[in-house]
Amino acid sequence: MLNRLPDFPLVDEAYRSESFQQQSQTWAKTLHQHLEAVMQGQAKALNWNDPEEGVALAEATLTESADCKSIADRFQSLMATILDHSQNLHHPGYVGHQVPANMPAAGLFDAIGSITNQPMAIYEMGPWATAVEHGLLRKLAGLIGWNPDTSSGLLTHGGSLANLTALLTARNIAFPNSWQDGCPSNAVIVAHAESHYCVSRSAGILGMGTRQVRSVPLDENRRMDPVALQAVLEQCAENSEKVIAVVAVACATPIGAFDRLPAIADVCERFKVWMHVDAAHGGGVLMSDTHRHLAEGIDRADSVVWDAHKMLFVPALCAAVLYRESKHQFAAFQQNAPYLFNSDDADVAAYDSGIRTVECTKRSCGFGLWGAWSLYGREVFEQIVDKVFALAAIVSDELDSADDFERPFHRDANIIVYRHLPDAVQSMAVEDQNRFQFQLREQLVKSGEFYIVQTVIDDVAYLRMVVMNPMTTVEGLIRLLDTLRKLGQQLLQSPEFQLSVSEF
Repeated sequence: MLNRLPDFPLVDEAYRSESFQQQSQTWAKTLHQHLEAVMQGQAKALNWNDPEEGVALAEATLTESADCKSIADRFQSLMATILDHSQNLHHPGYVGHQVPANMPAAGLFDAIGSITNQPMAIYEMGPWATAVEHGLLRKLAGLIGWNPDTSSGLLTHGGSLANLTALLTARNIAFPNSWQDGCPSNAVIVAHAESHYCVSRSAGILGMGTRQVRSVPLDENRRMDPVALQAVLEQCAENSEKVIAVVAVACATPIGAFDRLPAIADVCERFKVWMHVDAAHGGGVLMSDTHRHLAEGIDRADSVVWDAHKMLFVPALCAAVLYRESKHQFAAFQQNAPYLFNSDDADVAAYDSGIRTVECTKRSCGFGLWGAWSLYGREVFEQIVDKVFALAAIVSDELDSADDFERPFHRDANIIVYRHLPDAVQSMAVEDQNRFQFQLREQLVKSGEFYIVQTVIDDVAYLRMVVMNPMTTVEGLIRLLDTLRKLGQQLLQSPEFQLSVSEF
């Protein structure tokens, strides 16, 4: 019979408060040095890794034996490994995806929830996390223009999951028995033609099928055309199709176009259909007196998705699903789990997050946003949005004044789509121009000096930058254009590119 436990030295080491103190001091010092260097541009915007080499290195560290005597040194080494092989979003040359250089303090608040492990499913498991979430939702609803006392919502992990949740709610309201009986074959979603791919993905997950998404044609600025929306809804009615929701955007991913929400709301009200606004990226403009007009009419939506880990500059992932009418927060899911949702206090049970989200156990994803908001005030969000929009306006003007760049689309936000077209490229076929943009971008990214992305619109390849990094400067953006010019000349002179052109 076992009278005493054997020794478990690694378990003891992992939970020693002195070890945590030492590791946290190393963590703070290392991250401070890292951020200082990155923010000053003394590093690469992207530490490019061959995928197979990266996997091999990550796997190798898992096979090394642990030794209590070397844990402190090993912690520091592992931190260096992470930082040396990761994306540097705080680098001034990072103007890539719709992922921000988040406020570092938001990360510190986020880490509190991670270290102390504050999961959410029922109120009593995460009482403060739940309080933070509901406090934030009330503030966000007020910024949309809703009454916080009669609206509601939830926080979840990313815009895709948020849009799925909102559309599931709309489906269950349109078809009250669909949770038990399945989705009828005449159910459709009507969406902006360049809505995020998660909308069609949601249709697949909801059992409708992606072919049941009806795209609405765009106007000259690539916004949903309200006249075309009316025509699509009329066609749906003629085909006896039941519209679950109309999905508008604020703003669309490709070029950052904000839909004309008042006109879309008029059409939705006329046809009595659910209006959903995907404001994952553009919701941040509601913080700015200067730019909130872009989302005018969003208060007329039935549901809104708003990602804090985009233009509220907090760590991923933190996305809000917001409902104009509070009762709709319980429409998405109809579950019975007495081992979990068994509170005798109905008022408390209403705060259980698991009855409103896809997740049962859910990370306390609101700490970063709540912490930054409480620390700096709402004004920090207004200033940061205004700053990146001002930077985007300046670089747009630079592109427009240059003979060797083309920026063909109207710009609403901080997303800029353009092409580098030196004289030698202007005379090429579109296929060769596309190849030039792709290879130019690849050379730029691998250089580590800047990070931008690419896109294709109407079969034409474009370079694309999203200016959502407060470390970026006007001088840096001008240098980006000059660097593209230099790399473009080198590419045009390379035998490999000349050969590829001559083959077509």
